[in-house]
Amino acid sequence: MTTFDVNAILSSTAYSSDGDKIGKVEQVFLDDNSGEPTFLTVNTGLFGAKENFVPVKGARQDGDRVVLPYTKDVIKDAPKVDADQHLSPAEEEELYRYYELNYDDGRTAGTDRDRNAAAAGTAGVAGAAAAGHDRRDGDVADRDAVAADRDRAAVDQDRAAVAGEDASVVRHEERLNVGTQEREVGHARLRKYVVTDHETVDVPVEREEVTVERTPLNGTEGRVDNGVIGEEEVDVTLHEEHPVVEKEAVAVEEVGLNKQTVRETQHVEADVKKEQVDVETDVDRNAAGRDDLGRDGDLPRR
Repeated sequence: MTTFDVNAILSSTAYSSDGDKIGKVEQVFLDDNSGEPTFLTVNTGLFGAKENFVPVKGARQDGDRVVLPYTKDVIKDAPKVDADQHLSPAEEEELYRYYELNYDDGRTAGTDRDRNAAAAGTAGVAGAAAAGHDRRDGDVADRDAVAADRDRAAVDQDRAAVAGEDASVVRHEERLNVGTQEREVGHARLRKYVVTDHETVDVPVEREEVTVERTPLNGTEGRVDNGVIGEEEVDVTLHEEHPVVEKEAVAVEEVGLNKQTVRETQHVEADVKKEQVDVETDVDRNAAGRDDLGRDGDLPRR
């Protein structure tokens, strides 16, 4: 990657070496001397609330994707570094050590972020590089000197506030950013199976029965035979009905599944921090035995 890719980097999405989506690229940190990208930050965690540093070395651009040479878990577990300030030598060394890179390999200056690189283009990158501060060597003595300089600057700033040169502080507080994420919770299936019921139906049937009917005969009416006495046989066919059962399959009902959205409210709880500001006068400080900055110690009094 070169300085000319900064615009594309800031509008891209980061992916891990095994293809997992990590999050949006938020910032690009540039080398103070060369202006080349050295680190980028990626939004991770729930709703992208965290910002993790990843070295640009070994990364490649693929359209609107930036493929990083590390897994998603490795990036999420990276050391926590404040992404709103210049990277110190100690922070750079910690990040390089975590990502198993050579800290002194081609590193001669610190890095600074370029939030406006997307708008400023190459000129913005060059300006950010020119505005950077040279990094001291990464030995312990120099790091102690840098820390001492910061402490002295903090003391001067506090004293200036006490003297009325800067009589204001910025108060911060955390706020909850709450959203929703869709997830799969289960499946609903239609399954048709066969059961057997025993049914009883009353069927009316008819049958024929034989009854004997005797009719007296006289000489002039009725049946006249030849008057011969003998045996005779008459055959009568009898009939009856019996139930006949046949079965047929008929469609009786259509069953389907419909999805509907049910809206409800769930409670989300989290602890948030906020800063409080107290006003303390000279009388209060003298009564508590503290110096002009409100701290216990041997600093000189005015």
